[in-house]
Amino acid sequence: MHSTTISDPATSPPAGLTPLRHMLLKVHSRCNLSCSYCYVYQHVDQSWRRQPLIMSPSVIDAAADRLAEHARRWRLSRVTVTFHGGEPLLAGVDFFEYAVAAVRRRMSPDIAVTFTVQTNGVLLDEAFLETFSRLSVRVGVSLDGDRHANDLHRRFPHGGGSYTDVSAGLDRLRQDRFRHLFGGLLCTINLRNDPIEVYAGLLRFAPPRLDLLLPHGNWSSPPAGRGPGTTHTPYADWLIAVFDRWYDAPQRETDIRLFSVIMSLLLGGPGRSESVGLAPVDFVVVETDGSIEHGDALKTTTAGATATGLHVERSGFDDLLLLPGLRQRQIGLAALGTTCRRCSLVNVCGGGHYAHRYDRSTGFGNPSVYCPDLARLIGHVRGRMRTDLRRLAAAGDRQHDVGALR
Repeated sequence: MHSTTISDPATSPPAGLTPLRHMLLKVHSRCNLSCSYCYVYQHVDQSWRRQPLIMSPSVIDAAADRLAEHARRWRLSRVTVTFHGGEPLLAGVDFFEYAVAAVRRRMSPDIAVTFTVQTNGVLLDEAFLETFSRLSVRVGVSLDGDRHANDLHRRFPHGGGSYTDVSAGLDRLRQDRFRHLFGGLLCTINLRNDPIEVYAGLLRFAPPRLDLLLPHGNWSSPPAGRGPGTTHTPYADWLIAVFDRWYDAPQRETDIRLFSVIMSLLLGGPGRSESVGLAPVDFVVVETDGSIEHGDALKTTTAGATATGLHVERSGFDDLLLLPGLRQRQIGLAALGTTCRRCSLVNVCGGGHYAHRYDRSTGFGNPSVYCPDLARLIGHVRGRMRTDLRRLAAAGDRQHDVGALR
């Protein structure tokens, strides 16, 4: 039930575009927590109120069709599907059985599909874990640290903290028979929480990867501790404390994506991240009603910022690629303002997260509201790496080239 568009698989892909390798499905539009910083429910865009509770089978089928045709047309060897929300586990076990089968049924045998789910962990019981194990769905869990740190903001609507329920879900996930499903933990930084205590609280669950996220904010709605004219760097200070603890550990304890990507970029390597670097955006969001949208973080800038007018039953994913809002996030340096283009750190910083550049008067052509923090963090990481590379070079290992650092 869709008309012929530029996404017709019989035609060649448009030149100069980056294919969309990651489809994020908003499978349930409500949540069982009421986190105070949530970008879906607590910011200017309140479009969630108009969404159906759960994604219908017809929307799942249409989204699977769009992903399969896009993958074939671009000759992709691998794609990723992430189940998101709201809280995706509210959709129930049967939903995931149907959705995974729908995608696999449509995908060519030569295209590998990775399935993930991002959950708050409250409902992560044996039934879900058995299902995810059978379907090979990796599980990421949101947690902000130990009990004190997590429960400052990640609370139930009745006001109670979520840590007890989430930690129980994580303990189930870490059982030997489910451990292979554990994708990692996602933590939003709160300056009120001690960084080393937060890191220790996350390490308690032995995650294979951590994502440390700057809270969403922009020049018109700045995060705590940031705003026009401020030059201090509280978020860099917080992150540097964790970086030094992580970097100096005698054995690798986990991967921290932000730090790994910055280190790779400093050495001229790849770095696919929304937070730093110039890599083009390669994901598409499908809302609960089937609307094709831009990334959720834009909901923190202005109402309707994620809307595209596209729908999986009428449009293909290549139609999204031609929209100016998506193109701005795929053209790298050319999309940045003068201040960023002239900065010596631009290839590493990349202007920061797109949503964090927004100002209601000037749009997105600004440095990140976190610009001083990013500059200090990157400078610190570069300094630590440079010191170690010089030490290795002095010891006679000529393979370590200090000049390779950006």
